[in-house]
Amino acid sequence: MHAADEQVDVLVVGGGITGVGAALDAASRGLSVTLIEAEDLAFGTSRFSSKLVHGGLRYLATGDVATARESAHERHLLMTTIAPHLIRPLGQLLPFSRDVTFRQRTAGAVGMGMGDLLRMRARTPRSVLPAPTLVTARTALRLVPALDRHGLRGGMLSYDGQLVDDARLVATVARTAAALGARILTRVRAIALHGAGAAVEETITGERFEIRARAVVNATGVWAGALDEAIGVRPSRGTHIVLDAADLGISSTALTIPHEGSISRYVFALPQAYGRVIVGLTDEDSPGAVPRVAQPTEPEIDFLLRSLNRVVTAPVGRDRVRGAFAGLRPLVDSRTASTADVSRRHLVTTSASGFVTVLGGKLTTYRRMAEDAVDLVSRTRGLQAAPSRTASVRLVDRVVPDSGELLDDATGLTSAEVEFAVRVEGAMTVDDVLDRRTRVGLVDADRARCHAGVEAVVARTVADLI
Repeated sequence: MHAADEQVDVLVVGGGITGVGAALDAASRGLSVTLIEAEDLAFGTSRFSSKLVHGGLRYLATGDVATARESAHERHLLMTTIAPHLIRPLGQLLPFSRDVTFRQRTAGAVGMGMGDLLRMRARTPRSVLPAPTLVTARTALRLVPALDRHGLRGGMLSYDGQLVDDARLVATVARTAAALGARILTRVRAIALHGAGAAVEETITGERFEIRARAVVNATGVWAGALDEAIGVRPSRGTHIVLDAADLGISSTALTIPHEGSISRYVFALPQAYGRVIVGLTDEDSPGAVPRVAQPTEPEIDFLLRSLNRVVTAPVGRDRVRGAFAGLRPLVDSRTASTADVSRRHLVTTSASGFVTVLGGKLTTYRRMAEDAVDLVSRTRGLQAAPSRTASVRLVDRVVPDSGELLDDATGLTSAEVEFAVRVEGAMTVDDVLDRRTRVGLVDADRARCHAGVEAVVARTVADLI
């Protein structure tokens, strides 16, 4: 049946974490749901995060206790009920190095202690997130061997949640929504929204048609203003660089490095899959037209390297950067001087034509944003919806057979992973697999090396499905 031939309860526009979260929330309440995405799942901001499920330490430092409390509560749900199979506890070391001032050490230690109070308030057990603790210089060097030992006075070790991968979380939420009856359509672009549906276009064929719905949720992030002119979106660019983990000796513990002169802003060096470390992130205004894919700038890359090199023995040069990526945060424009000062609270509002826009927030609180959006459309559009139950819905597992041809020695990528991405996770192209399912594509050299092999498996698998 053509999508235009029926009416659904809720149409969700946008296939990032907020959109798929809204689709899952609505479907779990017994509503019929269609989600459309112009590109691929997690194509925009959602794949370019620091991949942390965090308790809001930064928000405590800026006095935003409400956001910090919400973050800690949502982290608790994700790590204990919703997605414990996709998140691990990550040790984060704040080194007491020569360039980390006494004020920064004190603020960091106090903040981590306050963060632990939020953990207790959220009732997250210590078996999930251990308590923060002071460590000696010897322990700090064991955790991160690349630290500059001269003047090192130990450090503060705290714990937060780390996603296996942010794009995988999006795909998994989408799969869970689909298992509850939601229809997930990629390569379908919204041309115009109204209270009773949307005019859309299939981007592959160019065919245009209407999708009728009793309620519509605009969850397009930094593109939300293009569909709702009353919304003020202030994009902020967050850039990361990709390094070899071996260069820093980092395996399972992250580094937390205060910005020079700041007690509330940090650069993180975070261990990742495939023997990588990502170092980020920046917070820069990104005015003007929203690009299809944001690009990191050389000044941002230089800033991240300089921040890292303040605490390590051997400076990391530009030639050792294996990749870089940038995402645009969809912040609600509050007319402040800097995006660093813009609240991370989310906005859920009804447009003049009757659809609901959800904007702002962050990855950790996607579930609450989705719940608020579906609550609002249910009230304003008269939907007979049950209360939200996503706080207790566990996301589906990702089970890939061990068998399959090894496609790449360096990353361990197998044909079975590629086939799973196409058959189960909605990948349609080699780019979908490399950039938004396996994340091999974060390093250009890895991407180039794996491209031909992945392309062949994708073509074969797609042919089998037709």
